[in-house]
Amino acid sequence: MDATTDKDPLVQEQIYNALCYLGESEPEEILNSCDEYLRQHDKLAYPHRVIILKAMETVVKDNIALLDKSTAKEVIRDWQQAASDVLVAVGQRFINKVMEEALTKFQPGILPHYFVVQTFANLSVSNGE
Repeated sequence: MDATTDKDPLVQEQIYNALCYLGESEPEEILNSCDEYLRQHDKLAYPHRVIILKAMETVVKDNIALLDKSTAKEVIRDWQQAASDVLVAVGQRFINKVMEEALTKFQPGILPHYFVVQTFANLSVSNGE
């Protein structure tokens, strides 16, 4: 997974494809490996983090019926946290665009998802002056 930091888009695409391919035969192993890698590399630049998150998304979507309930629950929580972290990182440069997109998640009369609120809080902290 260290190759996700390669600047060449073809290499990045190959890593994504490899993770998805391996996820077809061992979805829980790949999801757990991606999760552990993201935890160990919490300073990984967001474009490279996105590659791994997208691969995780594909593996989950393609294998949802095969996943153990506890694995799915843990992956979803970690995945949402990682996605929130990516938005906060992007928001340090493109705050207006991130806020515009995040505001679409608020619906009148419906409590927002926990990670939407957490993302707003982290955006405010990271962009505080």
